[in-house]
Amino acid sequence: MVKENVKPDSDSKQLTSDNYELILFNDNVNEFSFVIETLIEVCSIEPIQAEQITLIVHEKGKCGVISGTMYELKPMYEKLTNKGLTVSIE
Repeated sequence: MVKENVKPDSDSKQLTSDNYELILFNDNVNEFSFVIETLIEVCSIEPIQAEQITLIVHEKGKCGVISGTMYELKPMYEKLTNKGLTVSIE
């Protein structure tokens, strides 16, 4: 019997790796209150954290919102994008 060497699928490893971050970017369209409410609703973060993220984005241009796997972050990315926010997963 021959033993087969199987390498882990790099795509599945990337999807489950915890090395991704959802980044929110500044825009001149959405109001603070809308961004805060949207972050709370979509990302399930505390109101104070949503406020802090929104202020950092306003001052610095971008801020990490939440870290996780691609599998966890992709639905949040899509919902935030559909609501008109500018986000990326890095």
